[in-house]
Amino acid sequence: MFVKRFFPRSAAGGAYLALLVLLIVCSVSSPSFRQWQNLLNITRQVSYSGIIALGMTLVIIGGGIDLSVGSLLALTGCLSIITMNACPDPAWGLAAAFAVALLAGAAGGAVNGTLVTLGRIPPFIATLGTYSIFRSLALYTADAGLLSTANPCFRALGRATVAGIPLPTIALVVLTGVFALLLDRTAYGRHLCAAGANDKVARYAAIRTGRVRFFSYLAIGATVGLSALLLGARLNSISSTNAGLAYELDAIAAVIIGGTAMSGGRGSLWGTLAGVAILGIVSNILDMWGVSVNLQGTVKGLVIIAAVLIQRKEAAA
Repeated sequence: MFVKRFFPRSAAGGAYLALLVLLIVCSVSSPSFRQWQNLLNITRQVSYSGIIALGMTLVIIGGGIDLSVGSLLALTGCLSIITMNACPDPAWGLAAAFAVALLAGAAGGAVNGTLVTLGRIPPFIATLGTYSIFRSLALYTADAGLLSTANPCFRALGRATVAGIPLPTIALVVLTGVFALLLDRTAYGRHLCAAGANDKVARYAAIRTGRVRFFSYLAIGATVGLSALLLGARLNSISSTNAGLAYELDAIAAVIIGGTAMSGGRGSLWGTLAGVAILGIVSNILDMWGVSVNLQGTVKGLVIIAAVLIQRKEAAA
């Protein structure tokens, strides 16, 4: 009842039920898991792909998908560090890097949105193409290497906490609330759901479905830029080859676990947050249990399937 009351979309209730069961099992099986510092570390680790998953939720609700987010993160991260290193003043360098990361991410999202809406290219094909393009540009920009910075403000950002909670964790929760309000309480959210549910009917209702979908890609691009900046600050560097690797898969998995329909038309940002947490907890507890790295993908996949089955039953009830 608690889940249904505070998270009105029923599909999200199943995700939180799965999360609750998982937390109980992990806490009982491993005393180290339930230590506060470990839980904080989990929230920090999942926040980077989790922020992107919020944008992915909007894209999938609108009937699209974005496979390029990991490559775009590497590119925006490289551009932001190059910009930062070009500024002699650390504070101004950080501000410039923040602006470049958001603008470059939004520009990458705009490219995808344009290809999907104006170019009428299927989202899977369009973003598969930009997946290769963005990674290639990141490799070219960084000469296929690692870009780092000595900016003290950037390093401080990576260690920043509020009341002991990591800044990326706070950013993830705050953005979840903002995006949830956008989806559930605005005309844009209603139009996005309508466009994803039935494009033809939505157009007959005078909804500009192309514009609605374009802004969803713009939003995910901005989340990629923010995630790139936070990840770079944590590591004090960005690898053009490994940064953002498989983030698109984690983001899509979190969205599905959270109850968003892959066919579009409905979804929950709070459910996505639960999906992000489930993925992070699974990875963490498998390491603590000493499960072979070669088998962790199998266990993770089974947990994802189980979580989806639970949320489907919750939605049916």
